[in-house]
Amino acid sequence: MDEVGERLRAGGGVLARRDHRDLSGTLDRLLRTGQLVSPLPGVYCPPELSGDPGVATRAALVWAGPGAVLTGLAAARTTFWPAAPAGPVTLALPTTTKRSCAGVVVERRRVPPELVLTRGAWAVTQPWATAVDLASGPHGGPAIDEALRTGAATLAQMWEAFRLQPGRPGNPAREALLHDSRDEPWSEAEREGHRLLRAAGIVGWKSNRLVGGYWVDVLFARDRLILEIDGWAAHGGRQAFEDDRVRRNALVLAGYRVLNFTWRQLQDEPAWVLSCIHTALGR
Repeated sequence: MDEVGERLRAGGGVLARRDHRDLSGTLDRLLRTGQLVSPLPGVYCPPELSGDPGVATRAALVWAGPGAVLTGLAAARTTFWPAAPAGPVTLALPTTTKRSCAGVVVERRRVPPELVLTRGAWAVTQPWATAVDLASGPHGGPAIDEALRTGAATLAQMWEAFRLQPGRPGNPAREALLHDSRDEPWSEAEREGHRLLRAAGIVGWKSNRLVGGYWVDVLFARDRLILEIDGWAAHGGRQAFEDDRVRRNALVLAGYRVLNFTWRQLQDEPAWVLSCIHTALGR
C-alpha cells in the first residue's frame, strides 16, 4: 500500500489503472479488501475520499483522459466560485471516446483554445467561458454575478466567449442573460434592482462604484445619491449589521444620501421603491 499511497498523493487522491500497469495486481487486491474504491471504471481512490468534490473532479478528468476540458459548475468551483452549487462533473470532449455515466456528464464539443485554462495536467474552461456555459441554465445569473464580483471575468470577455461558440444549444438564453447583465450586477438582488431602474426609465446611474473606500451598489454621481440593495446573505449577520452602520455613516458624512432597499421590497413593493428614488432625485 505504501507505493500505491505515494502515487495516490502524487495524483491528488486518484490514479488510473492505465497509467500504473505495474500495480494491477495490487490494485485488484486493495479493491477487493475495501482499501480502495473505484468511482469510475479504471480509476481508484481511498474510500474516505470518495465523497470529496475535488477528488470526484480529478477522478473524472483522469477517467476521460487527454483532451478533456472541465466545464460547468465543477469548473466554476475550481476557478472562481468555490461555493458553486453541487452537481455532476461536466466535461467537454472533442471525440466520442467516453460517454456520460454516473456523476459525469460528457458533452461532445471542442472548446476554443482561447477559452481553456491549463492547470498542471488538467484543462478547465476560463472563468468567462464557464459563466457563459452556465448562462443557459438555472445557475447562470449567479455565475455571471460571481464572476463579475470577484473580478474573475469582465462582461466583454463573456461576450467574446459567446461569439467564439456560435450555434450551441441554449445560446438564445445565454445571449438574453448577457444582455440582462449589461449593468454588471454582483448579485441577483442587484440584478433585480437594475431591471427595475431600467424599466422605469431612470438614468444617470452606475453600478458597483468605489466611494470613499466603499463599494456601493448603485451611484447617481451627479445627485450624490447611493442605493444600497441589501440581501440577507450578505447583510444578515451581527458583524454585517455593525459594518453597515459604519459604512452608512461614512457615506453620509462624505455628503451622500443613502437609500436602502431589500430584495423583498424590490419584488413586492416596486412602486414604493421607485417613489423613494424619484423623490430623492427631485423628479
